[in-house]
Amino acid sequence: MLFIAKGFLTPTISYNNEIVVDKSVEEAWAVMNDESIISLWLEGIINIEHVSGKRGEVGGVTKYTFDEEGEKSIVVETIKSISLNEHIAIDFVMGGVMNMDYRVDLSEQDGSTQIKSSTITKGSGFFMRSMLSFMKDAMQNQEDENMSKLKNLIEENTTNYFSSPIEQTFEIELG
Repeated sequence: MLFIAKGFLTPTISYNNEIVVDKSVEEAWAVMNDESIISLWLEGIINIEHVSGKRGEVGGVTKYTFDEEGEKSIVVETIKSISLNEHIAIDFVMGGVMNMDYRVDLSEQDGSTQIKSSTITKGSGFFMRSMLSFMKDAMQNQEDENMSKLKNLIEENTTNYFSSPIEQTFEIELG
């Protein structure tokens, strides 16, 4: 009875995280959105499949497959709002388990970049709401770990995500 009551009294759980990295906002954004290295900071991703809409734009849908100790799970991401180098807001749906409203904001802070994440999670049905209400600490710890890995990945980045301007030289013959 206590189990069901906790889910009824706690229909959503929310948690936040904040890191500061010693890189530009543009570089932090580029690293954070580089799908080729996402598994280095989001543990367990084994497959990424773009499903519909334009990749990286509002309405874009991507399916992520995770493997956690032999158990596969699928999370479907839909981008709700995005502003280059500033923020991304996403709906994550893990069918029959939970829905997550996730947002990441980036801002320049004294030559560094502040990255803030906020998550609101709601279980699918009373049983999953009750389960999730007991898992808040574990979910917060996982986000803390992910963001710590992201911080290290951004600060250790050596990939040049920005093409340098091409210098053109002209020779002019004078009379």
